This record gives sequence, C-alpha cells and structure tokens, in this order.
Amino acid sequence: MPRKPHIKPPTPESRRVGYAIVGLGKLSVEELIPAVRTSQEGYVAALVTSELDKGREFARALDLKDSDVYAYDDFEALAQREDVQAVYIVLPNSLHREFITRAAKMGKHILSEKPLGMNAKDAQKIVDTCKKAGVQLMTAYRCQYTPHHWAARDAVQGGRLGTVKLLDSIHVQVEDDPTAWRLQKDLAGGGPLPDVGIYSVNTLRFVTGQEPEWVFATLHQPKKDKRFREVEESVSFLLGFPDGVTATVHTSYGAFKTDTLRVMGDRGSLLMDPAFTYRGLKLSIEDSAGTTVPSFPDYNQFGLEFDHFAQRVRDGRAPWTPGEEAVQDHVIMDALYESARSGEVVKLKGVKKKDAFRGTKPQLPGSGD
Repeated sequence: MPRKPHIKPPTPESRRVGYAIVGLGKLSVEELIPAVRTSQEGYVAALVTSELDKGREFARALDLKDSDVYAYDDFEALAQREDVQAVYIVLPNSLHREFITRAAKMGKHILSEKPLGMNAKDAQKIVDTCKKAGVQLMTAYRCQYTPHHWAARDAVQGGRLGTVKLLDSIHVQVEDDPTAWRLQKDLAGGGPLPDVGIYSVNTLRFVTGQEPEWVFATLHQPKKDKRFREVEESVSFLLGFPDGVTATVHTSYGAFKTDTLRVMGDRGSLLMDPAFTYRGLKLSIEDSAGTTVPSFPDYNQFGLEFDHFAQRVRDGRAPWTPGEEAVQDHVIMDALYESARSGEVVKLKGVKKKDAFRGTKPQLPGSGD
C-alpha cells in the first residue's frame, strides 16, 4: 500500500502571522485573498486600498471589520496594529520603495511582489532600508516555492539529465490595453522584461543554482504601435552560465500567451509547459528510461508563499527569496537593457557560490519537513 504524504496540521490561529494586503488590484482580488483560505501559517488582518468601498466589501467576505480597511494616506495607522506583523505589497513597481520604506519604519515585515524596484540601485536601497530597520524582506517569487519547480531543479542538479548543455525559456503574452500601468515606464520601469521576462531569468537561475557570467540582448519597440511609445514590445536575449552553458530567452507583450522552460543535458531533458501559470503547471522529464510526468498533491502557489514568509517572521531566519535575490535579477535586467542599447555582450560580476542570494529552504507540501 503506498504511503500517504504527511499532511502538516494548521498552525493555531493565535500563532498565525497577520498580513495587511496593500493594493486591491486583480492579483490581490483573484489570487491572494482566496489563497489566504489555503494558508496554514498566515491570515489577512487588514486591507490597504485607494478604493475604500471595494476594500470594505472584501473585508466583510473575510470576516473583517470596516475598520480593518485603510486608505494609502492612513497606512501608518497600521503601526498600532499588533495583529499585523507583515504587509504584502501589491502595487505598481514605482511605488514599491515608498511603501516598503513606510512599512519598515513601522517595524512591519515585508513581502513584496516582483520586481522589487525599478532597477538594481533602487532595489538595493530597499534592501538596505529593511536591514537598517531590522525587518524581514521577501520577494514574491512564487515559482521558487512549488513542488513542480523543485522537481525540475532536483532533476537538473541531481544529475538525471547528465551534464546540462542548453536551456531556453519563453514567457510572452498580449498586452492590449494602451492605458495599462505596465506600459508606462515611470510606473513599471520597463516593458515585458521586468514583468513576465523576469520569471524566465529568475527560474533559470533557480533550477541551475548558478548565476550568469554575461548577457546579450536585442529588443523591439514598434514606432507605430501606441501601446509601446514608452516601453519595449519584445526582448530576446542570451544568458551565459558557467562552463559554457547558454540559455536563450524570449519575452514579449505582443505574442499569444506562452510560458515554457526547457533544460537539455547530454543524458536527458525536461520541459515545463506551462511553466509560470498560477495553476496547471506541467513537468515532463525524458531520459533513457523514457518520459515521466511527475504529479503532486493540489497546492496553491500564493498560499505556499504566505506560509513560508510567516515561518520566517516567527523564527527570524532569512526567507528563501530575500531582497538580495531580487537585486540580482535587477542587476541582470539592467545589463540586458545595456546590451540592447549598445549591441554588445555585457559581462557580469562572477558569482561562484551556489544559491548565493537565497536564504532558508522552504518546506514543500507533503514533505513532512
């Protein structure tokens, strides 16, 4: 009889970490708030929004009071809320630094959507602010917390594929709303690269455990398309990893939704398709024994993030994806934009240590860790 996976019981409510969700856009409404119901370690204690009526409506659905909803101008009132230990920043990229700084001054721990800042310099200032304030900072790289992505990582680093030779990733989607904040450079910092392309960059680094040594990029910004007056439509680039391993990446706001990750070794290969969606991830691994498609118990990616950060808030250890992990992605993206402007290969500072910018390994569903 197969052994049933260990199911960890929920943490008692009195020990769960209370979160304030800052921003009630599509991600918060459709994913984060529902994910709270799957979280074993955290819960939503407050909401912060510019739309107070909308906030109160969601508060009631969460059994919160109208007084648990705050306007952005009243954000500092959370300092008096002992039940709010952490905030989850879900705002346009240009606002991350402001609200992270305000939260840090209140002594609140911070979980922030990616990208952490507008560029590497901005992201580093955020990290420095949180360190000075003595608060935890985690970047919400949900793909580093799923069993599917960890199985891919284990196949790559455990030798199942042999010696890794090539990698590729595609993450594209059509952005057809010309008024979207993601198409405004002063709010987003760039186009598809810091929004969807960052998944490819971050996940390639995660599955290999290594950092690229050089980058080369080209971008396309059509002059006659009003959507792309400020940001690029597409970026294609190469990442050069140690030992001659090269990754090819395409990201775009002008191509039909596709998100894949492929790793090719001399004794096997793996494919994730889809690789970055909120649900329905699929991993297949092919080697001399044939093709296997691993399966896992149901899980919620955002719930896993909530739980991991809540554990780190309580035990004081660094989260698996701290601010430093985000800074490194910004360093790479800044180099990619530089390469696209110059037409040259841009070399990066060598990093030999495996998982150099990561913290405490997360628990996976059913692991019993």
